[in-house]
Amino acid sequence: MGQLLCRSPARSSASSGGGRNCLISGPCMLCFLGQPTEEPPPPHSRPLLSTAVSRGEMVCKRRGAGLPAATPRKQPRGADDQHWLPEEQCGGSSLGVPGDSGLDSGAPNSLHIHQLPPSILLKIFSSLSLNERCLSASLVCKYWRDLCLDFQFWKQLDLSSRQQVTDDVLEKIASRNQNLSEINISDCRKVSDTGLRLLALSCPGLLKYTAYRCKQLSDASLIVIASHCPLLHKVHLGNQDRLTDEGLKQLGSKCRELRDIHFGQCYKISDEGMVVIAKGCRKLQRIYMQENKLVTDQSVKAFAEHCPELQYVGFMGCSVTSDGVIHLTKLKNLSSLDLRHITELDNETVMEIVKRCKNLTSLNLCLNLSINDRCVEVIAKEGHNLKELYLVSCNITDYALIAIGRSSVSIETVDVGWCKEITDHGATQIAGTSKSLKYLGLMRCDKVNEVTVEQLVQQYPHITFSTVLQDCKRTLERAYQMGWTPNTSSAS
Repeated sequence: MGQLLCRSPARSSASSGGGRNCLISGPCMLCFLGQPTEEPPPPHSRPLLSTAVSRGEMVCKRRGAGLPAATPRKQPRGADDQHWLPEEQCGGSSLGVPGDSGLDSGAPNSLHIHQLPPSILLKIFSSLSLNERCLSASLVCKYWRDLCLDFQFWKQLDLSSRQQVTDDVLEKIASRNQNLSEINISDCRKVSDTGLRLLALSCPGLLKYTAYRCKQLSDASLIVIASHCPLLHKVHLGNQDRLTDEGLKQLGSKCRELRDIHFGQCYKISDEGMVVIAKGCRKLQRIYMQENKLVTDQSVKAFAEHCPELQYVGFMGCSVTSDGVIHLTKLKNLSSLDLRHITELDNETVMEIVKRCKNLTSLNLCLNLSINDRCVEVIAKEGHNLKELYLVSCNITDYALIAIGRSSVSIETVDVGWCKEITDHGATQIAGTSKSLKYLGLMRCDKVNEVTVEQLVQQYPHITFSTVLQDCKRTLERAYQMGWTPNTSSAS
């Protein structure tokens, strides 16, 4: 799918022989998708590849034109790999292209990659990215193109940020592969509701659907996907301005197997649609909302009552208060809670959640000025399984860090960036007393001296300290390790 997946539309004007407007000269996969196909044979007799062809036909025309045909070595799916042995006279090179002369081609024991069974080649190709398979491997020869079209490579498709992806491309993909289980079309601005309708009609087994920042899509696409793909497990549709409660209602009533939803920055979504999802999708395990101002305590209460399997809950910047958040104490499996920027969140509610949710491992309270030292002390004492605690821009002092160091034996990550009252004393105490700390975020804690941080880095090498200077040093060190060298030439 060279033309389909290339990120450089400026090259699309290149053409090849035969009147085709191919991006890359040769048998590109987009042209293959566009060709009509015959009716497939019955499943029990269907080979791995399209048909058995001669070695000469398998060779890519750009490299093997004019070479004499040799004995084919392709085997159908199901062939016993243990008995699939090379012939005595290979007639090929060790470069992997049959018939390509250049390395002792006349030697009877010379080897090439086509002597491997198809199952081994498929295993090798599975380590390649989608771009590498479509824009490189598939162009080597017809044999490799057929391998790259094997159904196992087209069950999960990441087409994100590819502006060449259109409704026609989705239709061709759907017509070729009804086993599609996962697709990501984030930032694909040329895909419309029509293309997704065609995809949903052809792929009823779709399990994961991701479409961030596809602002051109409306409720129509979500409604048709929910209607024809009832086995959906994951739906991530962040930052879609046209999505409303109508789409969510259809999703909640049709997709009972839903486990993971993300509707952050979908500003027209309200409690009406969220409650339908909570009541209809009782197997939900993850929910993330962000800046959904029409989502209130009513939604939080509905999810807490109807979705007992919830493990990850996030309501960043939504119009929820402590009255709604307190209902999350019913979730016994809750392991990660994101309550960033909740304007009406009190310390008592947070402390109660930590006490009653024994499986909580990650708690994010950033941008909540109401959170104080007393609350953090209780969190450190009661959060026996807590590993991550984020307190950026909270109203805390050195006392909070000292309490974490003395009371917690599980917390590994603490971020107190932009907490203006944190000083050298707090950073030194938590580093010296904590038995579990591995990361301490001190970004823009202006009362923490960089000299002190440098001393802590040397004294506690098992802890990562994050400041502007320390992060820059680590970035520069990684660049050197990857081979980067500074340009020492004088500036022009």
